[in-house]
Amino acid sequence: MAGCDYRSLSFWHDTAPGSLEPRSPLVSDDQVDVAIVGAGYTGLWTAYYLAALEPGIRVAIVEAEIAGFGASGRNGGWCVGALAGIEVHRADREGTIRLQRAMFETVDEVERVCEREGIDCHWAKAGTLVVATAEAHREQLRGDLARWRELGFGEEDVRWLDAEECAARVRTSRNLGGLFLPHCAAMHPARLARGLADAVERRGV
Repeated sequence: MAGCDYRSLSFWHDTAPGSLEPRSPLVSDDQVDVAIVGAGYTGLWTAYYLAALEPGIRVAIVEAEIAGFGASGRNGGWCVGALAGIEVHRADREGTIRLQRAMFETVDEVERVCEREGIDCHWAKAGTLVVATAEAHREQLRGDLARWRELGFGEEDVRWLDAEECAARVRTSRNLGGLFLPHCAAMHPARLARGLADAVERRGV
């Protein structure tokens, strides 16, 4: 794609600051310790921590388009620290709890990196709220809360909000209370991807 066309990919690309011109292509053979294919979140975060944990390591990212071209740069704009489901077998209980705690921590780590690297991705950590609009939905959410409690997660990680508390956060036509998880932030995904690309370049990637 021509550089000017990248802004037509999504709202996020259209509102990303700076140039969206692709970085310089490879013009000769090169030798590195780690070669990463793709400048999405997985590639960029991997490069960031490799460079941070192993100073002097030679890391290269190769990308066919631009950093954040794919799903990383045009997702829903949420950084959510929750597993898709918390139904686990007893044998997996401790591992699941550790993984979930790590995901909670990851949300705060993204914020720390943005602050440290000066990445303005419009970060706003205010949690996520699922409001029950029918009694069956309310029962389902209360069941979800019970499973969180069974796994040892307390009020600081997930809690029930009554109808009045929900209404103070968001207005809905029907409101029977809701489940609130504080480990969630809204952000500008293309700004985050582009900022990470600049950060890894500064670290020699």
